[in-house]
Amino acid sequence: MDAVALETKIALPLIDGAAVLDAVRQVVRGDLAPLTVAVDVDGVYPAEVMRKLGAAGAFRQHLGSLTGDVPDFNRAIAATAAISAECTSTAFLAWCQNACCWYLENTSNRSLRDRRLPAIAAGEVMGATALSNPMKHFSGIEPLLLKGRRVPGGYRVNGSLPWVSNLGEGHCFGCVFALDGGAGTRVMAVVDCDAEGIDMPRSSRFVALEGTRTFALRFKDVFIADEDVLADPAEPMIDRIRPGFILLQIGIGTGLIHACLAVMRRADRTLLEVNRFLPDRPDAIAEDLAAIEVETTLLAETPWEGSPDFLRRLFAVRATTAELSLRASQAALLHAGARGYVHHAAAQRRVREALFVAILTPALKQLRRQIALMDGTAAPLGPSSAVR
Repeated sequence: MDAVALETKIALPLIDGAAVLDAVRQVVRGDLAPLTVAVDVDGVYPAEVMRKLGAAGAFRQHLGSLTGDVPDFNRAIAATAAISAECTSTAFLAWCQNACCWYLENTSNRSLRDRRLPAIAAGEVMGATALSNPMKHFSGIEPLLLKGRRVPGGYRVNGSLPWVSNLGEGHCFGCVFALDGGAGTRVMAVVDCDAEGIDMPRSSRFVALEGTRTFALRFKDVFIADEDVLADPAEPMIDRIRPGFILLQIGIGTGLIHACLAVMRRADRTLLEVNRFLPDRPDAIAEDLAAIEVETTLLAETPWEGSPDFLRRLFAVRATTAELSLRASQAALLHAGARGYVHHAAAQRRVREALFVAILTPALKQLRRQIALMDGTAAPLGPSSAVR
């Protein structure tokens, strides 16, 4: 089927942006809330919830090519926050979906965009990011793990990535590989999980996020066609998508913090006499959260901005979101006491989820390192044998 026919088949109806958040909240209340414990404890993948979120418009607010409007990152972030206030695992999946859409939104390969983007934005096809390693690579932290060679009609790629989320049959993902003998040339492409030579072994069990279909990705002579290339070279594309990539993560943390505040205030109904002596109280957490949300709102107005000042502010607010997630989740568990420490309690789950917010690439330590390098308060340790 050609790209025009495919686009006609799955053309997305216009959705009033102001109504999207209400629709997302309805899915969260009616479909996600009953599954949250199963997603966390049993590792259930919320496939139907993701499809309904896509139909509600959760994955398209930042896509001007589909909305016919200016990309609205604030609505995209708010939708993710609404999901995370109930289940951070599902919010992370929503971010994976949004990030994959963002790659396609920004490619100069318009036939690829038109062929793939509508179905992913609608939640009909699931999309993954697979850019943790490339983002670290372009920050000088680790080597690029996928290697490719030019062949007729495309590339053959080998290598492995340790952990990639939102994978499965019929899913796709973005990736970056280095060309052998290509003088450092790197290529970014979209790959199907069903492609010949792709293996997705389950390498570990995690303390949280078990329902996110997080697996290793192994490439054994995988063919990637020219028509599936997002960018060659990849570097300008990475620079263009990085601000949006990070902005879209912030809703994962802010939604979690809102949920922690709800736990704290609920606990205060019966435990205020002792809870008032805890170091982190709801009003203080709420004040810090409001500052994050104000700064995020301003930054989200210009998702393609790449100036050093903008990036420093972006790194800082993302880092602060991670730090406040850690504080708020610990405070929530302390406020709840033993009630929050039982196996299915929301408070203990939020502590585990907050740790994930702090290690999601770019992790808190990477963000603080980058800020220090930009401020001149730290210098690189020198050429690393791990980076080439």
